[in-house]
Amino acid sequence: MSLCRIIKQQSLRNVLLMRKIEEDLNIHKLISTIKVLPVFTQNNIHTSSNNGPWSVLFFGTDEFALESLKKLHAKYRSKKLLHRLEVVTAYKGKENAVQRYANLHSIPIHHWPLKINTSEFHIGLVVSFGHLIPSDIIHSFPLGMLNVHASLLPRWRGAAPIIYSLMHGDTQTGITIMNIMPKKFDVGAIIAQQKVDIHPDETMPELYKKLSCMGADLLVSTVEQLPKVLTFGKPQGDTAPKVSSKISLVKWSEMTAKDVYNLQRAITGLYPLTTKFQDITIKILNIKVLEKQTQAYSSSHSSPGSVIYDKKNDILAVCCRDNTWVSIEKLVVPGRQPMSARDFNNGFISKHKNFETYFQ
Repeated sequence: MSLCRIIKQQSLRNVLLMRKIEEDLNIHKLISTIKVLPVFTQNNIHTSSNNGPWSVLFFGTDEFALESLKKLHAKYRSKKLLHRLEVVTAYKGKENAVQRYANLHSIPIHHWPLKINTSEFHIGLVVSFGHLIPSDIIHSFPLGMLNVHASLLPRWRGAAPIIYSLMHGDTQTGITIMNIMPKKFDVGAIIAQQKVDIHPDETMPELYKKLSCMGADLLVSTVEQLPKVLTFGKPQGDTAPKVSSKISLVKWSEMTAKDVYNLQRAITGLYPLTTKFQDITIKILNIKVLEKQTQAYSSSHSSPGSVIYDKKNDILAVCCRDNTWVSIEKLVVPGRQPMSARDFNNGFISKHKNFETYFQ
């Protein structure tokens, strides 16, 4: 072999070696810039090294969700539990409570539907978000997703748990922290629960505020116990009632006085109670249970829906199921200002003195 050929081969080897060294250096630089999040499996989920601080993506919209965001933000500022906090929200033109708070405190906001890589976060936390989250997003979080629900699941699954708990006269409710599952609301495993009593006269706005604060505290407590707490999940069923304005219609023959009062408590702030009179839909502004009926009521042998004007107390007394009674002080007839029981009697009931007057 000629000397010239040997020199050429050696030069080629040197060039290839230098390229290999350069590639290795570039790969090393690339790796050093990548932020690697721990991957949690059933085998390593108990290890003490995987106990935070966590990177959290928070999903929420309204005042109920805001309480949880505030508590998480406080933990983020301390840097002991969270080292990253960002928000996902959905809105229709008007800025919602979560978006407003995030903007005020310079928390990064992402709008729904998402266009970010959610696998950069350890866990997704959902409070009053209102959208089904696709399975690819749920499974992208190493620790999955947790949801705060305002009832003791499986009771009152769905979008209106506070309304149903009040409407049915529940004496106790609470908060549930649960796993989020694809395709259905509120069917994931129950991770944690906390109970609270319902006051007999508590209304929806009052219970809403109480549960939003409870939910925030329980959510933070759950995050503090990650990842071990995720192994505590208990499965549940999968049915959920829905709420619309139709719920406001009083069914006098099916509901006792207490049922009617509980319905008012449940939908206060959403819808007024409604009833029918001569095919006119009437709004009932305030209603109370008549614990002691006068002789006039008890001797009338009235049927559910019967209306009697009590001149002495200036109320309308309405018969409910089981001969129980409620009182009404104010009503709204379409196209008119709110009227007193006396005005309603003069304008409507007095015109039908020859037969018994009914709400339908």
